[in-house]
Amino acid sequence: MLRCHKRDVTNLPIPLRRLLFALLGLALAALQPWLAARAMALGGWTTWEVLAFACLAGTAPWTALCAANALVGLAILLLAADPPAAVLPALRRARPGAPSLTTAIAVCIRSEDMAQVLPPLARLLDGLEAAGAGGRFVLWFLSDTADPGAAAAEAAAINAFRAARPVGIPVQYRRRAENAGFKAGNVMDFLDHHAGDAQLMLCLDADSEMTAPAVLRLVACMEADPKLGILQQLIVGRPAGAAFPRLFQFGMRAGMRAWATGQAWWQGPEGPYWGHNAILRIAPFRAHARLEPLPGGRPILSHDQVEAVRLHAAGWKVMCLPAEDGSMEGNPPALPEFMARDLRWAAGNMQYRELLFLPGQTWMGRWQLVQAILLFLGAPLWVGVFLFSALNAATGGGAATPDGPLLALMLATWAMLHAPKLAGYAELLARPGRAAPYGGCGAVLRGALAEIGFTTLLDPISVFNKAIFLLALPLGRRIGWAPQNRADRGVAWGDAARLLWPHTLFGFAAFGLLAAAAPGALAWALPPAGGLLLAIPFCVLTASPAVSAMLRDRRLAATPEELEQIAGRRERREA
Repeated sequence: MLRCHKRDVTNLPIPLRRLLFALLGLALAALQPWLAARAMALGGWTTWEVLAFACLAGTAPWTALCAANALVGLAILLLAADPPAAVLPALRRARPGAPSLTTAIAVCIRSEDMAQVLPPLARLLDGLEAAGAGGRFVLWFLSDTADPGAAAAEAAAINAFRAARPVGIPVQYRRRAENAGFKAGNVMDFLDHHAGDAQLMLCLDADSEMTAPAVLRLVACMEADPKLGILQQLIVGRPAGAAFPRLFQFGMRAGMRAWATGQAWWQGPEGPYWGHNAILRIAPFRAHARLEPLPGGRPILSHDQVEAVRLHAAGWKVMCLPAEDGSMEGNPPALPEFMARDLRWAAGNMQYRELLFLPGQTWMGRWQLVQAILLFLGAPLWVGVFLFSALNAATGGGAATPDGPLLALMLATWAMLHAPKLAGYAELLARPGRAAPYGGCGAVLRGALAEIGFTTLLDPISVFNKAIFLLALPLGRRIGWAPQNRADRGVAWGDAARLLWPHTLFGFAAFGLLAAAAPGALAWALPPAGGLLLAIPFCVLTASPAVSAMLRDRRLAATPEELEQIAGRRERREA
């Protein structure tokens, strides 16, 4: 067991956990500015150095949060006998067997390819029925599809799905004429008018996939703790054929396992909600999570964290089950879709500044909103750090900066920002049994190195993209919640150039300035911003069918689910 001075730290009171975490976070937040001051102060401060330091200091809270969550999470993952149960007491009390509460499985759809949506749901229903729990579930499709032709095809597919399952779990379909309030409005309309006598709702997105054991575990936890309002399962990427999601989700999976475990330890009953692959208690959610429009009538785009905050304030628990098994989603198939999703999230999260000081919220609820804002607010600050540092070097201001402190600053910043996934990789490498489903420690190490190289190029592109979007928000730029492309596809060179020319132009301008005025600084600038120079080929190659096939053939960055599918196909062929 994980122990601290002969006492299980998972049994420490929540206020004490938060105090210890805050002290750790403050220490880490001070480290980055201290290293920056050591690197910049020699020879006096230039105006560009002051501006770069101010931007870097502004990123310190998020950087420290990443590192602190990772360190706590890694300690629990390595030392606790059962890490998920160590941070979710209801899991210890959950009763196996058929549930007593009725659960509505609600799938939110909007102009989706139903041929992709339905098979995972069929597997889930089959599993629930095989477990003898089918009588406690109802499947609902909650449609916001606006196009009449797409809606007709959608209804036909669901009717055929229903007809193929004449007995067992009922399958229902409801379509709204208007998608008022986007997904949050869709869910609340269902709860108000169609939920019937269901006490729980399992919220799934169109690309969600959950197994019957995972769903029954969530229901059992809700039955074990009647004060649980939302229980959020950890979500990992579905096996991906394309290079971009394959590499992206390999690192995200490692990072989220450590992050969510550490966060669950100190946030306790005031945890996060990510909007899907989660189960909620209908009565309190309907009573407390109804979202009014923002001033001016604008809908709240990123509804999930606000709903969690409302339940916190009403005295209901919102907790995370940091277990990977049985809970998956699809990730964007290529860089353009990834960037579009990021901007949707950025637009939604930045709305939270209008909600921070509303009365009736807990301080932890407010912190959840601040944390969501920090996730995107750092983007223009990081661009500022790079730009002001480049201008400083080009004007001769960096000549006195010693290499040792500068290297320490860059390595520490990189390690802290990426600490969650580094912790996740470390856990797998330290425990060969955990690495075995990935193909062993060697496979984990190869996947980690490939993913780190991929992320080194992706991060500058993503940061710059978010920065120019956030800088345009005060000028009236708006973004809605459009249907998403979930299909693997290649990206043409012309399409990549039209999308990424601002990123490329900024990169060439900055590096051109350094090449002309301070060539010695080029090597320092490449790691944090070199991806801007390669944005267009990066976009094309990570969506390339040939590159994707190469990664699949070599099993590079393969997940346990992918390897399990491969083994299953091999067994069927041999049989």
